[in-house]
Amino acid sequence: MIRTLPNSKRYSFTYGTFIICYFVFLFAPLFVTCVLAFNNSDFPSLPWYGFSLDWFVASGPERVGIFHDSQNLRAIFTSFQTAFWVAIFSTIVGTCAAFLFEQETFPFKNLLYFLMLAPLVIPGVILGISLLLAANTAGTFVENRFGIDVALFRPSFWLVVMGQFSFITTFVALVVSARLRKFDHTLEEAAMNLGATRLEVIWYITLKFLRPAIIGAGAVAFLMSFENFNTTLFLVGSQPTLPINLYLQVRDGSTPVINAISLLLIAGTFCLAMANFYFSKEKD
Repeated sequence: MIRTLPNSKRYSFTYGTFIICYFVFLFAPLFVTCVLAFNNSDFPSLPWYGFSLDWFVASGPERVGIFHDSQNLRAIFTSFQTAFWVAIFSTIVGTCAAFLFEQETFPFKNLLYFLMLAPLVIPGVILGISLLLAANTAGTFVENRFGIDVALFRPSFWLVVMGQFSFITTFVALVVSARLRKFDHTLEEAAMNLGATRLEVIWYITLKFLRPAIIGAGAVAFLMSFENFNTTLFLVGSQPTLPINLYLQVRDGSTPVINAISLLLIAGTFCLAMANFYFSKEKD
């Protein structure tokens, strides 16, 4: 839109209608999902049969709410565990990668940077299959050569963590790199001239400047890991994450408990976003 041109009433009406339709299209499914979490029905869809909290607190035998559903609670706990470790590993390695590519010069730097970005353009299904085949090949080689059965190379919790870590780290590196490009390196030189050690400069100046980006990148890594499905589907073992567990329930037929889970996830994501905004905002 060219702001210097005068807007007609028709244009303003069309533009306003488009904005309204966009947000309705974006949020209407979320609103319907949240409302149906309180529907007194055995099916996770319309019509509306009345208000009920059964899908949150019921303990059976006909209905089991999310707070008494051991299978879904285990899946939620597994997803939290996975997202926690992926966020920790990705934030540490991604931050180090940002320092490496923004502040150092070394041979084949551009090639390595391209390889770091490669997971962004690889479909999650292809990435999951590739990681599974690579892990199986490595596990078979180690077992045949050394007679050692390495659990990490089989579909398991830690294989899911390493699989998600392999591509989520790239997002962390990009977020931190964008912040690091704005850093004034004369601040480091001034601090070192005043007697600060290199470690003190990094800890009290550089990392303090990068703190909003690191916190934001960690939150993004956590959420990406928590909701990942395509890659996790091929790497998961006997401990399914929440997206995998919900997929199995929807495929086999489910109850509005999946709506209750969705409502809790939406509320949790909103709280995490608000916490990230609060802790990562720059002080005046």
